[in-house]
Amino acid sequence: MSGPTPTSRIAKKARAGVPKTVWDLVFTFIIPILVLSPNILGSGISVAEQVFGGGRDGNVRAYVLAALIPVAYVVWDLVRNRTLSPVALIGGAGSVFSGALAFWFVDGFWFAVKDSARSYLTGVLFLISAATSVPLLRVFLDAASLGESPEHRAATQQAMRDPGVHRALALGTVVFAGVDLLGGVVNSIVNYVRVTAKFGTDDFNAQVAAVNAIMRVPGLIVSLAGIAVAFWIVQRAVQRRYGQGASLLEPAKLEAAMRERGELAEG
Repeated sequence: MSGPTPTSRIAKKARAGVPKTVWDLVFTFIIPILVLSPNILGSGISVAEQVFGGGRDGNVRAYVLAALIPVAYVVWDLVRNRTLSPVALIGGAGSVFSGALAFWFVDGFWFAVKDSARSYLTGVLFLISAATSVPLLRVFLDAASLGESPEHRAATQQAMRDPGVHRALALGTVVFAGVDLLGGVVNSIVNYVRVTAKFGTDDFNAQVAAVNAIMRVPGLIVSLAGIAVAFWIVQRAVQRRYGQGASLLEPAKLEAAMRERGELAEG
């Protein structure tokens, strides 16, 4: 058996050099839109028509395929990377939830609700968690420190148990939930206004693809804004408690600040 050729090695390096964010966009955004399109890039090609035979059945199958491709990609990514952190599991569960909703064949008002159901569910879960001892924002920050040394993780855990920081984590969780719920409402309104065709038609799939193309980037920006505000709230609380140099996102600096103040618990 011959070994890898120079061409195959170059191709492998090229694939490895593509940022994961690009693959995320390809499989969760670009491909689903192309699958839904009744006229891919003006070529006259339609997955519903050429692959699934057209008509209502073809459009429904194309719609389901477009919804399941991101789910399959996320699940495959979890399995491939053997990622079992709480954050990864939450993301995976959300994708499976969205995939299951693909089989709820509705249009009009209920489609508008369905398209934002994941945002509504996420927002509600975050709100509920804010009233518990483990706000979900704390789970995300804890996951971010998984690769740190035991000493740094211990400092992070101690800081997040501080009453003032815990209140900030709860408030940040509420803020993120509110932003996510607001984004879901806006997305529902846009879908209700723009997706007016009957389910199973060419026009329905085309309108869904158009709304996805319109809303994806603004939705991402809104989510990032919510995360940024939530982290800012927590960071302010950490700095008030442990000094300006402290940061939950930089465990080494946090540990140093806590040690300097004589507040680092010995393990």
